Amino acid sequence: MSLRITGSLGLSFLLFTFAVFAESSESLLVKNVVLVGSDSGDEDQLISLLIQDGILDMVTKDPVPDKAIDLVVDAQQGIILGKLNVGEPASFMVLDEDPRVNFEALLDTQTHAVFVLKEGVIVRNRLMPAPLEPEVPAAEKPREWFAYSTPPMALSTSYKNAGKWNRFRSKYVNATFLAALVLDRMNWLDQDGTSEGQSGDLSAYDGGEIRGLRFGTVGSLNFENPWIFTFFAATAAFDKGFDSSTDDGIGVFDLRLDIPFYQDSTLSIGKQKEPISMERLATLINLPMQERTAVSDAMMASRNVGIVLSGTGFDRRTTWAGGVFNPWLDTGTSIGDTSTQLIGRGTVIPLESANEKSLFHLGAGVRYSNAKSGVRYSTEPEFNQAPLFVDTGAFAAESTMLYDLEAAWRWGPFWLNGEYVINQVEAPAVGDPTYNGYHVTMSYILTGEMRPYNKRSGLFRPVPVSKSVNDGGWGAWELSARYSNLDLNDGSVSGGETDIYSLGLKWWLSTSASVDINYRHIVLDQNGETGLSDGLMSRIVLLLE
Repeated sequence: MSLRITGSLGLSFLLFTFAVFAESSESLLVKNVVLVGSDSGDEDQLISLLIQDGILDMVTKDPVPDKAIDLVVDAQQGIILGKLNVGEPASFMVLDEDPRVNFEALLDTQTHAVFVLKEGVIVRNRLMPAPLEPEVPAAEKPREWFAYSTPPMALSTSYKNAGKWNRFRSKYVNATFLAALVLDRMNWLDQDGTSEGQSGDLSAYDGGEIRGLRFGTVGSLNFENPWIFTFFAATAAFDKGFDSSTDDGIGVFDLRLDIPFYQDSTLSIGKQKEPISMERLATLINLPMQERTAVSDAMMASRNVGIVLSGTGFDRRTTWAGGVFNPWLDTGTSIGDTSTQLIGRGTVIPLESANEKSLFHLGAGVRYSNAKSGVRYSTEPEFNQAPLFVDTGAFAAESTMLYDLEAAWRWGPFWLNGEYVINQVEAPAVGDPTYNGYHVTMSYILTGEMRPYNKRSGLFRPVPVSKSVNDGGWGAWELSARYSNLDLNDGSVSGGETDIYSLGLKWWLSTSASVDINYRHIVLDQNGETGLSDGLMSRIVLLLE
């Protein structure tokens, strides 16, 4: 007789029986828990769980950093039962016997459940406090993977998902197939005569479209210190938000290998995101607004071909990343005939409350290019279904130097962040222009969830939906506002200047589905004239993960 343990096995009822004598811990580490393999042949895994302020932060087979952990318990290879989703409130129980061997462990949970956590609160704890891992010389410490741009997932953490059709597990290779579908509907509400003269009749862009259709896989090569591979492609006709400039066929967006390197650093090789700008590095569909800001789209490339070395320091209060890039694979030319970029980013957490509810982030980045292929800066007005509003046109340059400053403050469900970008172009023929732009973005989650912060990459994670529509809840509701500016007028090149005011409302039905609507008021100054326009766009996002 075989028994498959699933998270749907009456967990809510069982946890209710322990809803007394609850206690909480801001930072909790549960060591030596057995994650049961699936019927498809996965082996049992001995793991550790790190819970921060009630939110599941990490599921790992490696030693967990031993700093600032309030409570450590040793499960002594007890069996874990529950639904474990990183970034969401943790709910699970640990049984002292394997129910595949002794079915009584499930029938009499009052006796066999030695540890119970419900929505991040300890309901029962019969485990003794345990010491952290003994200090090991740095040269002997296991290396832990944390690239500057983390994959969507690296380890199956939900029993009911462990045997899903889109997951492959073997001794040597693990892989998960992922996909995303984005559907848009655009309505231009108003446009004055000046705007129509600048950009044409915007009502021609009204209607719906498949905004993005993206698919790929993330997995591991199971060495002693696993290597992580990432591959994603998309139909390039639907790609503005998935970062490409072609308009037909299939485009490859990510083709990356992350290799553990010296002393908790990671070497990332392939086509990948450039390590600059919080907004540019974040996944588009996880941002509070539908589209990135005009300054980000106009002056910072999304993906490039190169190599990046990244890591953290000072107990993960800082991150750093630097790399060399050249898009020769995409352009079909030789490296010597294509622009080469040197790019770096660093972040720091100067202030953080004890329970991490309040967190202040600072970051800075730099991007140098020898501009061998020339330069051009242009973008739509933060709507995909629109013509170019600002455009310098292509011109020759000797080099460019871009600086990016970023700051963010999270206080519970409230998030305020902004960036300032200045781009100095060495092009004597057009007067060595300097272009700049910035944005300020505010987000408030009406249902009270808090965006987690990833200390491995210096980025905020997507909203962790406390109770999804699938589980009978209302999902999460997020209200956002943004102001952005982009000035492409300098030297003898007048590309235009735009100010964009945005409001957004997003309904996260679950972590894999959302519906949102964005309104923008756009001010365009071009050749001494000011045009005004307003638009409204709705979006549906569906993820397979």
